[in-house]
Amino acid sequence: MFVYFCDMNKTKYSKMFRFIFLTSFSVIFLACKKEYKMSAEIASIPVEVSIERFDQKFVNVSDASLVKIKEEYPFLFPTKYKDEFWLRKSKDTLHQELVNEVKKVFPDLNNVSVELTSFYKHLIYYYPHIEVPRIVSLISDVDYKNNIVLRKELLLLSLDTYLGGEHYFYEDISKYIKDDFEPSQLIPNIAMAYAQKIIPRADNRDLLAQMILFGKRRYLLSKLLPKRRLSDIFGHTEGQMDWLKDNESFIWRYFIEKEMLYSTNKDLLPRFVYPAPFSKFYLSIDQQAPDKVGQYIGYQIVFAFMEKNNVSLQELMKIDSRSIFEASNYKPQK
Repeated sequence: MFVYFCDMNKTKYSKMFRFIFLTSFSVIFLACKKEYKMSAEIASIPVEVSIERFDQKFVNVSDASLVKIKEEYPFLFPTKYKDEFWLRKSKDTLHQELVNEVKKVFPDLNNVSVELTSFYKHLIYYYPHIEVPRIVSLISDVDYKNNIVLRKELLLLSLDTYLGGEHYFYEDISKYIKDDFEPSQLIPNIAMAYAQKIIPRADNRDLLAQMILFGKRRYLLSKLLPKRRLSDIFGHTEGQMDWLKDNESFIWRYFIEKEMLYSTNKDLLPRFVYPAPFSKFYLSIDQQAPDKVGQYIGYQIVFAFMEKNNVSLQELMKIDSRSIFEASNYKPQK
C-alpha cells in the first residue's frame, strides 16, 4: 500500500513536472520565435547611411573651393562672417591640430556607418515616420554642449568632442563632462538626441516624474541599440554600473525615507538626475556614487513595468509616470 502511494505521488509529480516544463518551454519558444521574427523584420528595413566628412573637406580651402563648399553646406556658414574669416579659420594652427587629432581617432567612419545603419533600422521599425537625415561630420572647436545637433533633415556630428576623455584638448574640462567624450559614446549620444525628441519632457515636476522621463529615454536607447552594454547606454564605466546594482536598494530606500519621490524641490535634480561629479546623498558614500542615480532608478522602474505589462514601446512613451510607477510594482532586491 505504501509503495503504491509513493508510485502514485511519483506519477502525479512527474506529470506536474512535465506540464510545467512544457509550458515554460512553450513560453520561451514563442518568445524566441517572436524575437527572431522582429529581428528579421528590422534587418529587412532598407536603410542607407552616408556620412559627409566636412571636417576633412574644410582643410586648407582656397578662394575657389570655398565658394563651392559654401554652396554645398550653406547651413555651416553664417552670413555674418565674410569669406576671409573662413579662409583664416581653415588654416588656423589650432584648427589644423584638431583635424589631425580627429584623423587619428576617426581615420574613416566605416564602423560608425555600420552601427548607425543598425540604429536607424531599429528606430524606423518602432517609428516608421522617421527618415534617415543628411549626416555631416565636422569640427566645432570642442563645442561639447552642441556635440550632436539633430534637426528634421540634418544630423551634425562634432568629432572633436569624441577623442577620448583623457585627450589633452580636454584638460580644462571637468572630469564628469569629458567622461562622455569617449568615441564609444558617439552612437549612444545620437540615439539620445532622438530620444529627447520622442520624449521631450516629463508629465510632472516631481522627482519621480523626472526619473521616469529619463528612465523612458534610457529604456528606448536599450531597444534602439540592443547590442550595446547598459554601461554604454548610461555613459558609465562597468565599475559605476556595479555600484548602482549593489546600492539600488539603498538608493530607493533613501528616496522613500527622505520623502523625495513627490517633491518638486529643484535642488533634487542636479543632486540625483542631471550629470554631475557624483550624486549627492550628503553622506560618506558620495565620492563613490556615480552621477545620475535617479536616471538608473527610473530605468529600473520602467523596466519592471514593461516586464509586467503587455505594452508596446510606442505606448510606453505616452503613459504617465504615476501610472507606470504604480503598475511596475517596483521593489529592488536587498
